[in-house]
Amino acid sequence: MRITSKGQVTIPADIHKRAGLLPHTDVEFEFDGKVVRIVRAQAGKRDGRGARLVAHLRGRGSVAMSTDEIMALTRDD
Repeated sequence: MRITSKGQVTIPADIHKRAGLLPHTDVEFEFDGKVVRIVRAQAGKRDGRGARLVAHLRGRGSVAMSTDEIMALTRDD
C-alpha cells in the first residue's frame, strides 16, 4: 500500500470493520519512534455523532406546531 501525495492511505475494509472504525470516526495517531499506530480518539474530546446531528438540525424547523398538533397528524383523528 502506498501513501498518496497528500499523506493519505486507505485502511483495508477487513481491518476497519474488525476495529469498528465507521465513517466519521475520530482517530488519533501515536508514534513511538518506530511504529505508527492508529487509535480511536478518546470519547469526550469531540461530540458524538448524535450530538453533531442535533446541533446540525437545531433551529432548522420551519413549522410552528404544538406537540398535540404534531401527534394529531400521526394519528387517525
